[in-house]
Amino acid sequence: MRITKLAPSQRVEGRWLCHLEDGTILRLGENEVVSFGLCSGLELDGEGLEELKRAAKAAAVRGKALDLIAARPMSRKELVDKLTARPRDREKEPLADRESAQAAADRLEELGYLDDGAYARLLAGHCAARGYGPAKLRDELYRRGVPREYWQEALASMDDPAAAIDAFLDKKLRGTASGDRKALKRAADALARRGFRWEDIKDGLRRHGGAPEEEY
Repeated sequence: MRITKLAPSQRVEGRWLCHLEDGTILRLGENEVVSFGLCSGLELDGEGLEELKRAAKAAAVRGKALDLIAARPMSRKELVDKLTARPRDREKEPLADRESAQAAADRLEELGYLDDGAYARLLAGHCAARGYGPAKLRDELYRRGVPREYWQEALASMDDPAAAIDAFLDKKLRGTASGDRKALKRAADALARRGFRWEDIKDGLRRHGGAPEEEY
């Protein structure tokens, strides 16, 4: 198979378009162009052509992986799941199989773009900023597939919950009578749903006129 034209893409920097005589167009990165010694007019035997197609496929998966990470931070599991997800058009195949997706994730980890530990800490900051507690963070870490080995560090990075609890109670109890049992119970339930520990919630209630020995 002969390469009829090899030229850099006008739309994507660092991408090359390799036109084959049968009409096929392979989208390649600069690494593939250099490593295969490609040029216009080059003849490829059957084995070389298949190897080039595999390299083009791997480059496409890496490019998509980088686009996904650039759009928003995510865990390794989220990235692999997105790369292997079946398109809405059920007649089309997923962009990548599991092996290709894992290889792309490995490469992004090597380059420092994919880091589950850093992502876990980012989630901790996000949860804290939205007024959520440790249980909510655990739920998010589990849902997003972050390995448990990173959980403890992420949880430890969260600020003392007292400030977040006090801010929430100040807002929820504004205008209510001090010690209003129903208001305190509603606030306590809301804090529990936000993922705060009962011991921390009780301390907050005490600071706002509640009686921690009572059951709310």
